Amino acid sequence: MSENNRPLRVAIVGAGPAGIYAADALMKTDTAKERGVSIDLFERMPAPFGLIRYGVAPDHPRIKGIITALHKVLDKPQVRLIGNVDYGTDLTLDDLKSHYDAVVFSTGATDDRALQIPGVDLERSYGAGKFVAWYDGHPDFPREWPLEEEKVAVIGVGNVALDVARVLAKTGDELLPTEIPANVYEGLKSNKALEVHVFGRRGPAQAKFTPLELKELDHSPNIEVVVDPEDIDYDEGSAVARRGSKIVDQVSTIIENYAIREPKQGAIHKLFLHFFENPVEILGEDGKVVGLRTERTQLDGTGNVKPTGKLTDWDVTAVYRAVGYLSDNLPSIPFDDQAGVIPNESGRIFDDGTHLTGLYTTGWIKRGPIGLIGHTKGDANETIECVIEDMAAGNLLDPAEPGEDAIVKLLESRDVPFTTWDGWYRLDEHERALGAKEGRERVKVVERDDMLAASEPHKVRKD
Repeated sequence: MSENNRPLRVAIVGAGPAGIYAADALMKTDTAKERGVSIDLFERMPAPFGLIRYGVAPDHPRIKGIITALHKVLDKPQVRLIGNVDYGTDLTLDDLKSHYDAVVFSTGATDDRALQIPGVDLERSYGAGKFVAWYDGHPDFPREWPLEEEKVAVIGVGNVALDVARVLAKTGDELLPTEIPANVYEGLKSNKALEVHVFGRRGPAQAKFTPLELKELDHSPNIEVVVDPEDIDYDEGSAVARRGSKIVDQVSTIIENYAIREPKQGAIHKLFLHFFENPVEILGEDGKVVGLRTERTQLDGTGNVKPTGKLTDWDVTAVYRAVGYLSDNLPSIPFDDQAGVIPNESGRIFDDGTHLTGLYTTGWIKRGPIGLIGHTKGDANETIECVIEDMAAGNLLDPAEPGEDAIVKLLESRDVPFTTWDGWYRLDEHERALGAKEGRERVKVVERDDMLAASEPHKVRKD
């Protein structure tokens, strides 16, 4: 069969929102209507949805509602989910090149970006991403988390910092109605945190929160949000930012309202939002965190800040560093270690100034871990436009085995117990059944083997 007499075969590595949006974008092209497309979404986890399943706080039902839209894409006959497959181990780049016309990498970001201050390696200094993975039931992270400290700090002013702070400040019983697994509930139920302090080096107008997440801090009757009125400060750069962005203005207004209101009655936990405090050292004794030192900053007129030299030591005994995620370096693919992205131009992967034929990227591993879902969709559209342009120019791969059955046979020959979209429906039904027993919508299954047993029971190895 000649190339143009068969569907365009595309592999997408990573079945989170970025990968699924890329599949959706491809199916909306003229090529999909005229030639047809056949898309395989490879996912390292046994279940799809990436950070929507493993990176969003369990008390965010609105965000998790995005899964409904992603479901519609994966339900399409042109798309096939192949989960529990590790790129670089179960499948190599050469394997993909021999089976597909194009390969799109959308593996996201899960590691914590480094914070370059003294004391980060002390005991009780944690990367926020690891904590998120724990409370979201990620199978590759420990099942227990130490929650023994009464006063904790969170460094960062993005939504991940807010999620971490909110989960630390809530009670285990408040989070029980969500999908958290039993081990997470038991851990949170014994959490001793009474004060959670969130630190940012700039002001309210520079915070990277979104309004809804910021308001959610106050929804719990057990949490009092505290902002020092002295932290409500704006310069000309801040005023310009507020006038130019409805979101920036809303965030600033919410923070102002927290600063001026009366104390909240009955709240057993306090959540402090500190602005203009730049963390400069995590203090330790006997190898453990005993405090956080910050330097006061002030606005310089442009919306940026400059140091004042005034230092403050805060009485906290655990620190969570929520300063950003970092993508993994993928085997056989060029990687910019400084930026934490695959070098690319509009989604085309480049190495030493040359486009690697047939290789593309989208999502956080393309542009870094910033932006919201809308940015991810735009990324996907841009990348897929490049794929279609290169197809028209005859600049895609020349796969030796483009048939849909070939890749399945290869995985089976290697005894890879891959999961499927039908398998996800079985796992979904199993998790909902577990939840129904407890009067909850769902209880998330954590262990890989248990996920596989629920989704693809005939593939479970009998040792």
